[in-house]
Amino acid sequence: MQIRTHLESLPPYTPIEPFEVLSARIGREPSQIVKLDANENPYGVLPAVRKALAEMDFPHIYPDPESRILRKSLAQFTGVDEEYLLAGSGADELLDLLMRVFLEPNECILSCPPTFGMYPFDAELNAARCIEVPRKADFSLDMSAIRKAVDEFKPKLLFIASPNNPNGSLIEPSVMDELLSLPLLVVLDEAYIEFAGENLGASLSRIREVPQRENLIVLRTFSKWAGLAGLRIGYGAFPKWLMPTLWKSKQPYNVNVAASVAAQASLANVNELKALVEKLKDERTRLLSALMEISYLKPYPTQSNFILCQVNGRDAAELKAKLAQEFGVFIRHFNKPGLRDQIRISVGRPSDTDVLINALNVERST
Repeated sequence: MQIRTHLESLPPYTPIEPFEVLSARIGREPSQIVKLDANENPYGVLPAVRKALAEMDFPHIYPDPESRILRKSLAQFTGVDEEYLLAGSGADELLDLLMRVFLEPNECILSCPPTFGMYPFDAELNAARCIEVPRKADFSLDMSAIRKAVDEFKPKLLFIASPNNPNGSLIEPSVMDELLSLPLLVVLDEAYIEFAGENLGASLSRIREVPQRENLIVLRTFSKWAGLAGLRIGYGAFPKWLMPTLWKSKQPYNVNVAASVAAQASLANVNELKALVEKLKDERTRLLSALMEISYLKPYPTQSNFILCQVNGRDAAELKAKLAQEFGVFIRHFNKPGLRDQIRISVGRPSDTDVLINALNVERST
């Protein structure tokens, strides 16, 4: 028996590992680990979410395939009517769903690295091609190169993140308008928008524009701001013409009962989540200031819950390894085009920042 040919050369996606795996690797208890490598919410879920999960009425019954109650809550939260909304097992599922719906083998998507690695991964998984237009040195988009790539390769979909992962920059409104003028479908990934601007990024998000546009999709997630990464729950706003195809193409029971209950409880207590987000934004300011004092690091400004740093005069991979083994501090390391000798540090609790900065200072003196 032979698997599909294109899967034989598919490079695996490199995921971040959970507490129990990290604990076993370095011989520390989970409580002794400072996990700043995956942009998770260090405060976890709200007490109301834990209570709702403990009191679920029907975990033994298949979930609503249309997530109707959740979509009503999402409509109130986003200001977008529920007929434009679709929930998924994380935004990742929706990325893959879009590619399965639109792409024939060898057709193209467009991406602008350095950015989220799932865009090219899902394209290759679906036997499509990912045309990459690298960002400029300051992580801004190269619009002339994007226009040229659109003319030459005729991509069906453009995947773009704002704030961008891994540097945390926002797309300027005029640039976003220019992207939307291109002859393709723009998939705007707003996984971190709640950490940008004020009021959970409401004034910066483009999600309310979806009903008025034919070529805009906006994806969001509960993984970061609401602390539901482990439950896998996200959603998107899609043009009305696309919804019938999405409904019949998705897995019937794609959002499990626990994820749906947790998302609904989070939205019912959104003011508590806003307070946590503001706490993380305050800690982001403190962390950025502290990192600027580390002589071998150059941190970049960010509108997200992480800070990207250039490492100068030392080996970034070795620094990551030492922080993990000697201090129990886990960060993300990058060493690929556009991200040579870079580390990304998630914003944690004040105590997490204290441990991290102490470790970085010890490394500075060695």
